Amino acid sequence: MSGRKPRTAGQNWWRAAALGAVCAVLGGPCAAQAPPGEIAPGEMAKDASASLDALVRARKNVQEYFDKFSDLTCKESVTQYVLNGSGRSIYRENSAYDYQFEATSASGTLKFNETREVRNPSYRDPARTLLVTTGFASLLLVAHPLYEGSYVFEPAGAETIDGVSYTRVHFSPVSGASSPASLRLRGKNYALPMSGTLWIEPKSGAIVKLEAKVDSSLSDLGLAGLRSEVHYAPHAFRDPAESVWVAESAVIDVDTPHQHWRNQHRFTDYKRFSVNIQQEMGKLP
Repeated sequence: MSGRKPRTAGQNWWRAAALGAVCAVLGGPCAAQAPPGEIAPGEMAKDASASLDALVRARKNVQEYFDKFSDLTCKESVTQYVLNGSGRSIYRENSAYDYQFEATSASGTLKFNETREVRNPSYRDPARTLLVTTGFASLLLVAHPLYEGSYVFEPAGAETIDGVSYTRVHFSPVSGASSPASLRLRGKNYALPMSGTLWIEPKSGAIVKLEAKVDSSLSDLGLAGLRSEVHYAPHAFRDPAESVWVAESAVIDVDTPHQHWRNQHRFTDYKRFSVNIQQEMGKLP
């Protein structure tokens, strides 16, 4: 895929860190789930069975999503914050982009690429160091069959939100296994051993929320913690008519001993990518 790289406002404004997709993903052995026999009998065993059934449906949905909806474009708005020790904003920038992601798979390898074209550049203070976060679509790869060997999945009960009951599944990284996310810091990429929770609609297998974090493993890089929360919502496509759960919003926080960054993303106006859309990307309203 070809596309222009996002424009920046000056060489003095640099990227503190970037959460993004790993460009090449290799599959692992399908043996990551905790054996049901290790769950206590009774209601816990029943909950475990329901959670694993939901996870199987979620894996199928995620695989179909990257197979069938591997070339989408949308509008992305981003607010970048610098927060003080009390969590209050001391600096903020707003930007808007035309965003496109593309996923291709061949011979057991999944490649992921994204393009962001600036629609509404914000004023950039060259003295400020800001967080740059991308690749949220790739976080769903936590539940992709190719990453089944990268995580241990455990039932985490159910939660009712707005009258709807969702199955929660906790995931934790297998030491040394591949990860669908990386941290780019000072020109180098570092794989992120994420742990977190999936909220799954049990009947459909749709992932409606994903929380992930990385803590102590980042201390050698001078970072105290990284947390992300992504919400998904159904979007109706035409020609053919289909409803698909896509990322609707995302929040990521990164802490150092002396700094706290927060980025808020919102994704709207999803479309299947086409030549006409490609020609329009990057044009200002």
